[in-house]
Amino acid sequence: MSTSQHPARRIHPAWWVALATFLALFGAAGFRAAPGALMIPLHHEFGWSMWVMSLAVSVNLLLYGLVAPFAAALMQRFGVRRVVTAALALVALGAAGSTLMNASWQLFVFWGVLIGGGTGAMALVLADTVASRWFVRSRGLVMGVLTAGQAAGQLVLLPPVASLADSVGWRSASLLIAAAALIALIPVLLLLRERPSDLGVLPYGRRAPGAGHGTPGEAGPEGERTTSGASVGEPLASRGEAPGGPDDGWAGEEGPAPGRGAAAGREAMRHALDVLRRAAKTRVFWALAGAFAICGATTNGLVGVHFIPSTHDHGMPAATAATLLAAVGVLDVAGTMASGWLTDRFDPRILLGLYYGFRGVSLVLLPFLLSDAVHPSMVLFVVVYGLDWVATVPPTAALCRQYFGEDSTVVFGWVFAAHQVGAAIAAAAAGGVRELFGEYTYAWWGGAALCVVAVVLSLAIGRRPGARSRVNAEA
Repeated sequence: MSTSQHPARRIHPAWWVALATFLALFGAAGFRAAPGALMIPLHHEFGWSMWVMSLAVSVNLLLYGLVAPFAAALMQRFGVRRVVTAALALVALGAAGSTLMNASWQLFVFWGVLIGGGTGAMALVLADTVASRWFVRSRGLVMGVLTAGQAAGQLVLLPPVASLADSVGWRSASLLIAAAALIALIPVLLLLRERPSDLGVLPYGRRAPGAGHGTPGEAGPEGERTTSGASVGEPLASRGEAPGGPDDGWAGEEGPAPGRGAAAGREAMRHALDVLRRAAKTRVFWALAGAFAICGATTNGLVGVHFIPSTHDHGMPAATAATLLAAVGVLDVAGTMASGWLTDRFDPRILLGLYYGFRGVSLVLLPFLLSDAVHPSMVLFVVVYGLDWVATVPPTAALCRQYFGEDSTVVFGWVFAAHQVGAAIAAAAAGGVRELFGEYTYAWWGGAALCVVAVVLSLAIGRRPGARSRVNAEA
């Protein structure tokens, strides 16, 4: 029996691309949570107030979100690998450059502009771009894993950062983050590719017409011809075939070939803004953006920035609080992967309602759980919040794909921008609450109230006809 009839099984290239993306998101996101661990050492050394440092973090969070939709368009025009390489370099420059700070305005340059812009150029739009281009089967699961990689990078690196800041100094902690971002460049340069057709394969889980009923995602050796006579690596669109019907939200995911030059950059900007104009005319977009803004406010803005200072107010050492946040990051990997699996099988609107509901209850209880030591009740909070941290991402991305089709990646970039606007407002507001009342209690309860609004917004999204049947078919 010929090998052409039974090609040798091998790992689909999509998984290597996903691995490189996971490591890039993990490394770049490390400095995203570092300000929470460095605010206290900076306050002790320079006397800068929590309010000023919270404003610098707000600039970081805001740029992190606002850059995202343009980054999605830039990835379409210039290519994913170029954008990711430039973004990691900016993160490393910002982290290393921050060691030279001696005035509070420099926080806004290094923490805000360089690191916020660099991480925003990847963020969740990178995960969505890779999941959309490279996967048909298990797309929700992959989105969950990549999202978990980003969140884990923000939180798992906190203990060594906090430990270095306490024992050696905050500058050494910043250099650690810079090194992590540079190391992440290695797998990006070696493994990350633009699209399946570059390697002569189909996206994972898509069979070429007439290829039979083999294992999904096994496209065969590069250059192999399918039984229909078409190359395995040839995009379906180039043969005049769409991957789904006219309402199929998965059309056109490979995107255009990357362009070059200033003209391509201007076109990318125009495309991002044009997609926003069209999406903003729909109620679905505003419901998704509003709920995701609350997601950002209650994760990156509140807990991500102010959990360590809040526990410090109650006498808990910063290193201990950082370890708790690291546990949130570890649990987030499991929670987001599970959310991706659930998104492939259940109504994403219902999932979002449940996630925001659990988060709101946790924030109501948090002020009563804070103390100078770790008690079982705090461990329970960490477990619940960890599993729920960014479990909202896979169902939100899935709804973008269902409603916005080939523009879904850019739309998700704008929805993610709303996420970071919410995070920026919450980070600044919580810092103001701390300065005004001397504690964070009202900030936590305000976040809980916002979660109720997010539940309503998520459940108010209308169900698109046929969306559930397509998801079940691909699961």
